[in-house]
Amino acid sequence: MIFTPTALFVGIFSLSSRPNSLSRKMEAFYKTHEYLLAHTEAAVRRQLMDEVNWDDRLIGIKGTRGVGKTTFLIQYAQEQRRHDRSCLYINMNNFYFQGHSLTDFADDFVRSGGRTLLVDQVFKIPDWSEQLRACYERFPKLQIIFTGSSVMRLKEENPVLNGIVTPYNLRGFSFREFLNLHAGTKFPTYELEDILLHHEHIARQVLPTVNPMQWFQDYLHHGFYPFFLEKRNFAENLLKTMNMMMEVDILLIQQIELGYLSKLKKLLYLLASDSHRSPNVSCLADEIGLSRATVMNYIKYLADARLINLVYKPGDDFPKKPARVLLHNPNLAYSIYPVKADEDDVAEMFFVNSLWKDHVVSKGEMAGTLVIDNRHTFRVVASTLPSKLSPGMYYAVGKREKGRDNLIPLWMFGLLY
Repeated sequence: MIFTPTALFVGIFSLSSRPNSLSRKMEAFYKTHEYLLAHTEAAVRRQLMDEVNWDDRLIGIKGTRGVGKTTFLIQYAQEQRRHDRSCLYINMNNFYFQGHSLTDFADDFVRSGGRTLLVDQVFKIPDWSEQLRACYERFPKLQIIFTGSSVMRLKEENPVLNGIVTPYNLRGFSFREFLNLHAGTKFPTYELEDILLHHEHIARQVLPTVNPMQWFQDYLHHGFYPFFLEKRNFAENLLKTMNMMMEVDILLIQQIELGYLSKLKKLLYLLASDSHRSPNVSCLADEIGLSRATVMNYIKYLADARLINLVYKPGDDFPKKPARVLLHNPNLAYSIYPVKADEDDVAEMFFVNSLWKDHVVSKGEMAGTLVIDNRHTFRVVASTLPSKLSPGMYYAVGKREKGRDNLIPLWMFGLLY
């Protein structure tokens, strides 16, 4: 992926208008738009591109930092051949929007023939919800597709936008996308029921083409975030991204004072250090120096930022205490524990994160088990199987190319999206 230099986003010209033509400020935005369309190369076409209803007037693309939301917007414009002036990409990081509202800009855009406005990082303006609502009501022929942090609330908890916005979540690369990119394959997605019933048949389709185990460890280490494609140190880039998630996404959107940042970071580290049991919220509160209620809120914020996944007992949900807390994906584990990430924890992180998109993952009654959609009981095993297998349970096994009966290769759950 090739990204535009920062200067392209910062340079805004005079605000004067010319009769019967676009103003110079609008020309600057169009130059940026044209540059991005010409120089952005998406390594993988994301599945979400086919899931979005592009006819909706207000579309929100949420996602954690680093998963490729900007590229997704540009890829949409490229696919729709939106090289004319009816479509325009703008980034709310641009200093122009510190002195001008999105609503006024949309007015100029519509007057000059604009129809689709691609708004990146909309949460960078303080009253983003109200401005999106105003644009929706004032310009009935304008479509706005915007990106924002996974921490944002777009529906039930946002009365300003509830009923008019259609939200979607852009996730990091699945193992399927990672495999297709590196091995040159074109494997489709599979439903969970297909994997449970036909995993041996799926393996027979995949294995003659490529051995997934050749790529699986690489994916666990650095395959979830697309910036592994950039010519930079992945671990350092991921650590920087994690800090930005907390420093910008959580603190800015949740309006938390900067002085509490160190406590938020310490909480993440403590949760990551002990993922085998239910978190002791009272002990965490004492160690960090916060109230129990604040710790519970911070845990929720970390989950919203896609830094952790919360596993509850069946039927439970926030604000109840989670039964398990896992890092959101294995890449984070290798970033926090670069020398020795526990392979059992990593396997379970991968499994939960793969199922998380379309399924409910709960803690099972038996120790070390997970229940999917209140129907299927699983035990995730990195390498060594228990001496006695339960016929009523599925086993997601790490170091296995193909399975049999209720033993399913762990990598295969990376084909779910």
